[in-house]
Amino acid sequence: MLRMPRLHLLTLSVGLIALVLASGCMHNNQQSSPQGTSKVKMHANWAKDEKKRQPDANKPDAKVAGQNTPNLAGGPEHKIREPHPMTLSDLRKKYRSTFLLSGPSDKRQVALTFDDAPDDNFTPKVLDVLKREGIRATFFVVGNRVEQHPEIVKRMIAEGHIIGNHSYDHPDFSKLTDAQFRDQIRRTDRIIRQYANYTPSFVRPPYGNITENQILWLASQHRKVINWNVDSLDWKNLSAEEVQTNVLAHIGPGSIVLQHAAGGKGEDLTGTIEALPHIIRKLRNDGVTFVTIPEMFGWPESAVAGGNG
Repeated sequence: MLRMPRLHLLTLSVGLIALVLASGCMHNNQQSSPQGTSKVKMHANWAKDEKKRQPDANKPDAKVAGQNTPNLAGGPEHKIREPHPMTLSDLRKKYRSTFLLSGPSDKRQVALTFDDAPDDNFTPKVLDVLKREGIRATFFVVGNRVEQHPEIVKRMIAEGHIIGNHSYDHPDFSKLTDAQFRDQIRRTDRIIRQYANYTPSFVRPPYGNITENQILWLASQHRKVINWNVDSLDWKNLSAEEVQTNVLAHIGPGSIVLQHAAGGKGEDLTGTIEALPHIIRKLRNDGVTFVTIPEMFGWPESAVAGGNG
């Protein structure tokens, strides 16, 4: 019987063991990576699995990738705290010395103010009532209407009323560029100066709308913004009784009352004309004194605005 040397047997055994191990590894590789699966496909599958592991940012309880910290339920800070325009109420609170709605409350004084003048229909009728009652008021005039009816503005001045700037053609200031806004103010200043011999130190924005940048520019020119705290709502074509109720129900010391001495197309201010004498007499009987805007705040009536910016 032929015998193999022990050394040859050992070598053969080691070889057989290596062959078995190699065969097992190949079998395992075939199970984890089936024949025909390319490296690109393997990478795509890995990426797909990784995406599944990412948190859904829309879910309040989602986790930040790689951390155990929950996301912010209300959204990222930069989305929630984006700057937004201030409301008129915000602007009033922030610029109390420039943006005024009423006068001092320690005096029984009321300022009657009239917007959108002049026209050749309602404005003369308002002037007639004021003259008959012996009242001086403040008219916020529109520049292009002054150009059309200069004789009515001359009457206002002659009868002791005060003129304020209400823009050149009554746009919504909040929709204008800075250059357009300043042009509205300057053009109307020049027109008023022709008849009043002064530049008003106060402005009433059409519709009461104004922006923060516009307030800042007016303040730099030593101007005031005058709105109101009592609104007659007469532009709604209300009856005399309705206008009277809207005013008297909200009046108080230092009130600035908004009415109109001219209107837009189709607006009927007959209710204002008829209500005005009743409002004046009722307040006068209650011990109220009627003042102009400069009188209410103690400003010189012929004050010239500082600077032409």
